[in-house]
Amino acid sequence: MYVRVTMVLIFQGDLELHFKKVWDFIGHEEADGVAITVNIYYNGVDGNARKFAEEMVSSGIVSDIRAEDGNMGYKYFFPMDDKETVLLIDSWKDQPSLDIHHASPMMAKITELREKYGLHMRVERYVSDETGVPAADRTFIKE
Repeated sequence: MYVRVTMVLIFQGDLELHFKKVWDFIGHEEADGVAITVNIYYNGVDGNARKFAEEMVSSGIVSDIRAEDGNMGYKYFFPMDDKETVLLIDSWKDQPSLDIHHASPMMAKITELREKYGLHMRVERYVSDETGVPAADRTFIKE
């Protein structure tokens, strides 16, 4: 189960700098030791969000990110009702792992591609809830 912490941000420039400002603002030290999932909605025009995701995969950047220590998942999804948006679900074992990723040269590559395709972003952040799924909610889940 995850506790939702939503940040709606539009990034135009240095992604690492913007993430640092966000982490400083929310006090990221509190999230150390808990899993973090970040949903990033990339939005563009003329199919550019999908082209971005395709180049992220074909260039090997996605494989490199998935191989980073602490990465638990890095997957793109395409909303059926919005052809100009791509959803990235990016999961990390803890905040220090995510911080290392944000400080890596990988971020410059991602930023360069994002700028190439003229994309904007909306970000949602979720942290793990160690108590698990409540019994009342489990009745709706088929495993």
